[in-house]
Amino acid sequence: MGTSGKRPPSPRTRKTTAVARLWGGLRDGDLVVVDAAPLIYLLDDHPEFAPAFVGLFDLQADGKVQIAISTIAMAEVLAGPFKHGKDVLAKRYEKELANFEVVPVSQEIAVTAARLRASTGLRLPDAIQAATTLEVGAVALVTHDRDFSRLAGLRVILGEPGQHEARN
Repeated sequence: MGTSGKRPPSPRTRKTTAVARLWGGLRDGDLVVVDAAPLIYLLDDHPEFAPAFVGLFDLQADGKVQIAISTIAMAEVLAGPFKHGKDVLAKRYEKELANFEVVPVSQEIAVTAARLRASTGLRLPDAIQAATTLEVGAVALVTHDRDFSRLAGLRVILGEPGQHEARN
């Protein structure tokens, strides 16, 4: 023990803190909305981009954070396997996505998305992702799309090597 009488943090504490810092200072119990791209990278085990998001999904698996996805994100994830006639893979992805809170497009989300689209020019699916984040009270939107960083009032965590966060 040092002169203060306190023990130094254990290595496990330091590791947990490092993971939390990697993800923009998320705290226990925080809710984030995850865009389609990180989900696709994770499910496809993308060699370049999946590692940038694994830490977040590990936090969710450990019960540290909650992840919500919009029904739009679910549709975007499932579209690829269906396009290539891989119905079994689509069913597997659908089961995996059930591990997250799936948020349907409500009237409130639709109205907020329309406002965002009108004021920023975002594509409608992106406006719905942002509106979902705002309407469910999530602390951030996790994405790999820089277009979201121009939205005022929306905390965006970009999953990239080195992890970047855009605060608006």
